[in-house]
Amino acid sequence: MNHHVLNMFGGADEPRRPLTDRRLLPRRLAGMSFAVLWLYPLIDTFRDVHDGKMPLAWLAGIGLVAFSLLYLVVVYLAFARCTVAPPRTHLILLWSLAAITLALAIGYAHQPDGGVLGLSIYVAVAGAATYRLPWGGIWVLGVIAVTVGIGRTFDIPAHDIGSFAFNAVMASALVLVVISMISLIRELRVTREALADAAVERERLRFARDLHDLLGHTLSVIVVKAEVARRLADRDPVATAQAAAEIETIGRQALAEVREAVAGYRVRSFAVELENSSVALADAGIATTSDVRPDLPGPVDEAFAWVVREASTNIIRHSRATTCMVTVTRGSSWRLEVRDDGVGGPAGVGGHGLGGLRERLNAIGGTLTTVAHPGFTVVAVVPVSTDDAEDK
Repeated sequence: MNHHVLNMFGGADEPRRPLTDRRLLPRRLAGMSFAVLWLYPLIDTFRDVHDGKMPLAWLAGIGLVAFSLLYLVVVYLAFARCTVAPPRTHLILLWSLAAITLALAIGYAHQPDGGVLGLSIYVAVAGAATYRLPWGGIWVLGVIAVTVGIGRTFDIPAHDIGSFAFNAVMASALVLVVISMISLIRELRVTREALADAAVERERLRFARDLHDLLGHTLSVIVVKAEVARRLADRDPVATAQAAAEIETIGRQALAEVREAVAGYRVRSFAVELENSSVALADAGIATTSDVRPDLPGPVDEAFAWVVREASTNIIRHSRATTCMVTVTRGSSWRLEVRDDGVGGPAGVGGHGLGGLRERLNAIGGTLTTVAHPGFTVVAVVPVSTDDAEDK
């Protein structure tokens, strides 16, 4: 029999991380199929039982059937269980497998080629698949020690004992390596799925942030224009029509910006946003003065564009200001300051708008701070990069 078990290493082809996805069922069944195939060395032993070549053949047959079923169950549980540590039921089955194997090995040790002592290879592999390292290795060493002890006790040839021990070590080592590799592959798959989920979440947050920043400003301007149109409706039809046309233009622009946000193309220009914000503030009766530099680097230019857009939106909505001052300076850092003379910040100064600005600035190493008295001041600071410093 030992010649049939030299290459046996069944039942550990499956990862043993928690398996809850039904899509993994085919892989479980495939692993079980391999485990069944690796039982082929027992065919000769069952044939010997059938032909009456073993004493108490009926008892040997029952023992071999129980051994085979327990081996399949233990192997299946080794890769199908949902916890890293084997549960008590699994351990009971494994030790039952070991007990049956021990009884068969002792009872039929005088059979040719070491009798059924080669079943110890199955026990070693099943234990390695169940316990993993380091306990799996300890289990294999224990099985080998028992195998050698039985072999020496019943005067089994040393080369047969050595063959059983060697193949138990090699098969178990291969099982442990395969388990480790598959566990690593599954960890990588789980990590990849987590990264994909994180990317989806980042995109969702990006879209929510962009939608707030885009529509918050645009809708505020539309409200101001609509108020102007309402006040002039009876007195100046021409001005009313002009205000309505501006509302239409702003609405179309908002639609285009929403499409850009959906597509992910949202490059903003600080100069353009400053001009648009100045117009919107003027329509709301707020005079704007600015002292800015035209040579902002790309990432800073876009980030400051979002800041001035959101700051002007908050001024229109909440401040009741009459003046607004926008300044950009450069020292060791780029510094944008938007200051108004209104009543101070709204109760929700830490809302989505300023939170979104902080996220944008943090992405390029910058910071955002606010001061609510007197008036309200928004300060964005971005460190000057090495390339920017060389161009200074």
